Amino acid sequence: MNASEPAGAAMSSASSSAMPRTIIDALDAALSCSRDVIELTVTVLCAGGHLLLEDVPGVGKTTLARALGQCVGGDVHRVQFTPDMMPSDLTGVSIFDQTTRRFEFHPGPLFANIIIADEVNRANPKTQSAMLEAMAERQISVDGVTHALPEPYLVFATQNPIELEGTYPLPEAQLDRFMACTSLGYPTREAERAMLLADHANDPLAGIRPVCSTRDVLEAQRLAGAVYVAEPVADYIVAIVRATRDHADVRFGASPRAGLNLLAMARARAVIHHRDYVTPDDVRALVVPVLSHRLVLRASAGMPSSFTTGAAADILAEITDRVPAPRADHA
Repeated sequence: MNASEPAGAAMSSASSSAMPRTIIDALDAALSCSRDVIELTVTVLCAGGHLLLEDVPGVGKTTLARALGQCVGGDVHRVQFTPDMMPSDLTGVSIFDQTTRRFEFHPGPLFANIIIADEVNRANPKTQSAMLEAMAERQISVDGVTHALPEPYLVFATQNPIELEGTYPLPEAQLDRFMACTSLGYPTREAERAMLLADHANDPLAGIRPVCSTRDVLEAQRLAGAVYVAEPVADYIVAIVRATRDHADVRFGASPRAGLNLLAMARARAVIHHRDYVTPDDVRALVVPVLSHRLVLRASAGMPSSFTTGAAADILAEITDRVPAPRADHA
């Protein structure tokens, strides 16, 4: 501990660095999805980003989001997106109060620590775009007045594959706001059997209790932001991101924001693994979930989303194999 650092502050930092692993263990014990997906979800939370889960209905996307909310003790609002939803259904509205003779703002469901945007690609594009300011700026504007959103703030969006009926593809600008994208997939045979035989089979969230507070989450985010990144590791991230723009099968590569998100996720992963510095392994482990949904492929027109996501993952694996990682003594 630094001699000038208060003992209480040091204890708080130590507790916050252990907190992400505590959340992962609690979720892993209660849910049937893979631990890798759970760790990625908590990494996004610690990095201060937003997560997009693409999968078929019924595999536990919403359950994972609700469980995360219960673990961190924050406010959780769920929004079921539908084709007839309007932007004001998300942001809230100003209503004239006859008593006070003035307009009063009534917040919409976007005002919570964790927003479960369920089946976000069933909403029309105008409503999808209403989330953009909230995700990017952590604030919304209604009738010319700006309203700050709670902190921490995590949009946990789920979407069905585009090839299913009644879906609208998310535009590239919206996809780029999600720090990471992944899918749960079907549970293993053993996990599915255990889920059916569990006493709380009808309520998988029954055994989950808060393991930290929203203040702890903010402290973990602060710790992640302070994780050391050596110049060779930063160069490694830049090289991977720029390689996506030069690939023959990619029409539009990863944006500069993608590089910033990859760095933020790598820092958060370092905290989860009890390190105060980023390694090339942190970067490699996160390339696909952070970059795959941001690539626009040349052959993607008319292709199902499952095809384009898999093809992007293959391209990123090829790039990661080709771009040399810094040696340990340089990292």
